[in-house]
Amino acid sequence: MTGKIVLGADHAGFPLKQICQEHLRLLGLQTEDLGTDSAEVSCDYPWFAAKVSERVLAINGRGLLICGSGLGMSMVANRFSGIRAALCGNEFSARVSRQHNDANVLCMGARVIGRDLALSVLDTFLQTEFDGGRHQKRLALFEERTRNQ
Repeated sequence: MTGKIVLGADHAGFPLKQICQEHLRLLGLQTEDLGTDSAEVSCDYPWFAAKVSERVLAINGRGLLICGSGLGMSMVANRFSGIRAALCGNEFSARVSRQHNDANVLCMGARVIGRDLALSVLDTFLQTEFDGGRHQKRLALFEERTRNQ
């Protein structure tokens, strides 16, 4: 994986976001952190999901969103045309989200996934390429349907 990974989290996801960011830096990957900057003050996850989604689209990159469950982040991110956010809690889901769906944003729930599994899911997501082929046709259908709504 080359390019920049755009990061965002709410207060519940902040500690795991920091762990993931350090892991990415140790791997030599460039990150862009769009907040939040603390676990101390409650904040609204939709702001961070929107900021990361907009930035991922602008740079044609990949993103990582973390909140308590991962659900809210994935719901907000998937409202943006061109974003294919995948909520993943295991390596299989991360792999298939990339191979079959060309997911460009990984969402995780800090309250439901442990540190080691989260890092393994992140690595799998970043190391897996889109398979194309029959999946490209399906992805085109998906994109067409989302544009027409």
